[in-house]
Amino acid sequence: MRIATFNMESLDGPPRGRVSLESRIKALRPQLTRLRADVLCLQEVNGQLDEDGGRRGLGALDAVLAGTPYAAYHRAATRSPTGRGVRDRHNLVTVSRYPIVASDEVWNHLVEPPLFRAATSNPPMDGPQPVQWDRPFLYTDLDLGQGRKLVVVNVHLRAPRAAFVPGQKRDSHTWETMPGWAEGFFLATIKAAGQALEVRTFLDRLFDLDEDALVCVTGDFNSTDHEAPVRIIMGDEEDTGCGDFAPRMLTAAERGLPESQRFSVIHRGRPHMADHILLSPQLMGWLVRVECHNEALHDEVGSPAAVTGAPESYHAPVVAELEPGA
Repeated sequence: MRIATFNMESLDGPPRGRVSLESRIKALRPQLTRLRADVLCLQEVNGQLDEDGGRRGLGALDAVLAGTPYAAYHRAATRSPTGRGVRDRHNLVTVSRYPIVASDEVWNHLVEPPLFRAATSNPPMDGPQPVQWDRPFLYTDLDLGQGRKLVVVNVHLRAPRAAFVPGQKRDSHTWETMPGWAEGFFLATIKAAGQALEVRTFLDRLFDLDEDALVCVTGDFNSTDHEAPVRIIMGDEEDTGCGDFAPRMLTAAERGLPESQRFSVIHRGRPHMADHILLSPQLMGWLVRVECHNEALHDEVGSPAAVTGAPESYHAPVVAELEPGA
């Protein structure tokens, strides 16, 4: 069994796609084929309006997957709050060779949005406002046969970029004041760590029912395994200080890679691992190999400035190969 994760970098069709869909298909389809995934977790899949303009579907993704085994896989995706199909931007999509017996999204359902009053807001806020996460996480229960269930959690946490503060931006890239930017960066940190807490809360409810649960949390975490969001989800015993929690601890599968190969993003010349496959102890026992397809990865900051219309993703796919035990 091969589980893979891949951020498709705002996959979209015309007129919103940054380059033609045909160019993106030529760049992305070989990467997906190489993964040979049984379970494929995708991030940043945009939705397209149907002919009537009433619902959004995943037409661009359908075009990429056409002619591959994934086209016939079972599928789950995040939904629009309007109830009209999928979300406009940055959907999470999980496709699986195994039957999906249950699926849902969690978005501030287990952890209430913290309240915060921005000191730099212009005009001033009347009072504390809820700080919601940017998007939900998506979980699916997969039937592996022989009475075994695999829980897959697909995530895309907030990037470490300053969040919006009213009256503190001149344009989409330029901040008005240094205090405003700092407060926005603080809010972004809350969003990422808060959603990680919600994932951890979800996991602990699973482990309350079955400490031997087969669980995989994967996706674009926008942080390394040494930073707070991933550490909150993993629950390492060195952080908790309690060995009794070992059955609830997740392990980053990519730690099986040589350190020189352990990167899924290059940012301003610095490689780091932002995309992870985290496995529960029972699932970790099945792990036989990890791959990170980063051979052709380009810098996510430098390359867009140097290359016009690049069709690739600036994230490398990651795949874990598992051999189910008896």
